Amino acid sequence: MSERPIPPRPGPGGQEMRLAQMLRVDHAGELGAVHIYRGQRAVLGEAPGRSSVAATLAEMEDHEARHLARFDELLVRRGVRPTLLAPLWRATGFALGVGTALLGEKAAHACTDAVESVIEGHYASQIAEIGDREPELAGELSEFRDDELEHQRQAIEGGAREAPGARLLSSMIRAGCRAAIKISERI
Repeated sequence: MSERPIPPRPGPGGQEMRLAQMLRVDHAGELGAVHIYRGQRAVLGEAPGRSSVAATLAEMEDHEARHLARFDELLVRRGVRPTLLAPLWRATGFALGVGTALLGEKAAHACTDAVESVIEGHYASQIAEIGDREPELAGELSEFRDDELEHQRQAIEGGAREAPGARLLSSMIRAGCRAAIKISERI
C-alpha cells in the first residue's frame, strides 16, 4: 500500500524543502521505531520463555538503530533540522512498545505489523518521488523498506493478526503513525 508522492513546492528551493521534510520525517520515524522496540524489550526481554521474541525484537531494534544513525548523518550533511517533537516521539514510541507488550506477545507483533504497513507505504511513496533526482538516497530507502517489510513478515508469522482486538489496535496505531508523519513534516 503506497501513498501518493507529494510534489515539491514550486519555485526556487522547493525540491530542497521537500527533501528536508522527507528526511525529518524518516529520522523521526526511525527514532520512534527504536523506542517502540526498546519498550517492548523492557517488558518481554526478561520474561521467562520469551527468549525467542526478545532476540527478534533486539534484531529489529538494531535494524532501526542503523537506519536512525544513517538519517542522523543525512540530516547533518544536508543541513536539515530534526523534528522539534523528537522527545515526544521517543516517549510515545516507548509507551506504545510497553503498552502493546503488556497486552502480550501477539499484541506487540500487531504493533509492528501496523507500524511497518504505514512505513512501507511511506517509503514506497518517497522512493517513487525522488528516484530520478536522488537515486542513491532512493536506493538506501529501498533497503530500509526491505528491512521494514521483513519486520512486518516476522510480526505476521508471530501472530500479529491473531492478537485480541488486533484490527482495532492496528487501526489506531496506523492512524497515529500517519498523524506523526504529517506533524513531523512541518514541526
